[in-house]
Amino acid sequence: MKAFGTMVLMSMGLAATSQAQTVNFDNAPAGQPPAGWTGTRTGSGNAKWTVEKDDTARSKPNVLKQSGVATYPIAFKDDTNLKDGFVEVKFKPVSGKEDQAGGVVWRLKDANNYYVARANALEDNVTIYDTINGKRTERKRATMKVSTNTWHTLRVDFQGGHFTVTFDGKKAIEWDDEKFKEAGKVGVWTKADSVTLFDDFSYGNK
Repeated sequence: MKAFGTMVLMSMGLAATSQAQTVNFDNAPAGQPPAGWTGTRTGSGNAKWTVEKDDTARSKPNVLKQSGVATYPIAFKDDTNLKDGFVEVKFKPVSGKEDQAGGVVWRLKDANNYYVARANALEDNVTIYDTINGKRTERKRATMKVSTNTWHTLRVDFQGGHFTVTFDGKKAIEWDDEKFKEAGKVGVWTKADSVTLFDDFSYGNK
């Protein structure tokens, strides 16, 4: 019984650990894409996803940086598969004349089909979209102050067809939709010429 009890506790511990995980990119070599991630884009252009050292990193020393120009640069974690859960990231919009955006994606099937929520420092708003066959459609937005060169936190909780977007600890958007019902990957997202830093990428099941 004692051995069985130990096995149960070990199993519970592993289960608890799998509920939430955080990637801080600190053990990844700088100047390269992070291992275990796919850095790509929706649409055209050339996204550039690299791990870089940054003195302002929320967990030092490294961040994930997007510095290319593409329609919608996107990077997703290859081994994720979440149906109900959450995805959260700290992001810092650095520059961009067309956009200064940072976002998270969930229930991603591929680079052309996913949900995305993003905050934009040029527009001071938070918006939720679906992207179907490469076409992004806005579904709901909220006006919120998004400062350039400042770290922010963006989070989405998703349960069934109900989604809640939180920005810097404040509820921004609630939306219901049933387009993507199956489990999918989670990741991060930017737009156009946004140079954006990401750190402390967290996700988990519910």
